[in-house]
Amino acid sequence: AALGLYFPRKEYLENVYIDEPAGMPLLRIHALKDSHEEVAHFHLCQNLIISRARSHENNWFQIREKTGLLYLSKSLEREDFNMLSVGNGMPLSKVMLYVFLSSHPFQEKECDSATRTTVFLSLINATAPACSSLTARQLCFTEMDLSFHIKENKPPGTFHQLQLPSVHHLCQNLSISYKLLAAEGVPFRYNENTTSVRVTQRLDREERERYELIAKCTVREGFREMQVEVPFLVNVLDEDDSPPFLPNGTDTADAVVEFNRKEGTVLSTLTVYDADTTPIYPLESSRRKYTGAIITDDPWISETFRVEHIFDEIHFSPNGSQVRGTRHEY
Repeated sequence: AALGLYFPRKEYLENVYIDEPAGMPLLRIHALKDSHEEVAHFHLCQNLIISRARSHENNWFQIREKTGLLYLSKSLEREDFNMLSVGNGMPLSKVMLYVFLSSHPFQEKECDSATRTTVFLSLINATAPACSSLTARQLCFTEMDLSFHIKENKPPGTFHQLQLPSVHHLCQNLSISYKLLAAEGVPFRYNENTTSVRVTQRLDREERERYELIAKCTVREGFREMQVEVPFLVNVLDEDDSPPFLPNGTDTADAVVEFNRKEGTVLSTLTVYDADTTPIYPLESSRRKYTGAIITDDPWISETFRVEHIFDEIHFSPNGSQVRGTRHEY
């Protein structure tokens, strides 16, 4: 069966400092389902990619198979840092991990599944900074944009957790709370107890292609209070689920041909709209999806006339929000 589970983000970023303790939670990765009965299992493949050419066995990072929580299984020491940063004396080394997704428990060596996301870890040659020295922005959000891709027509589910596991673990004397600011009726819910965000219903890209919300975070330390807000964006991914339509309902066009028409003269046109897809590249694949034909038994007509197909992106505005589609002209 086709693997329906998918990641709502293409990549995740996190910082790892020297001497953070084993068991330290780093970040939580989420998966969304294609059908209600699926259960997500997460798996790390056992290599860290240090630079394009080199990789190293991963001795430091593990993921909880059922919850997607990535954590330190072994403290990263200075010697480890020197080895992983290829001894280049830099204060920071970037490594890459792949997280794989399956709807059943992973078998060994099953690291060629198509469904994966990339985790970029910045290894920092310093111990973790004191919580009091961090800005509200650093305490509340990582450096990655809060930008997600959710497929249309799929079941509801949790796709993000606002609280940073590492900050929550290290800065327990701070109170950090979140709110998700959104217009009435948007299909997203924030749960204060778990700080998780879920999509509450199936989405329809032909109704709305993009949601723009705001995540607001409040940090309290004694009597001091700091607030920070960042954009929280959800893009709806298309599934080819709506048929093309004709603006005036007619799917044929008559052409009257007079004598002495020059080659290249346009004799008649027919327009077809598709709210579903936008012009895909390479363009040939958009062309192959729709064909225009002259219906005739006369070989002379077939040799003398041809149908040209051009298409471009247009915008529809259902419910006042802009949705991309395609106009085909024959």
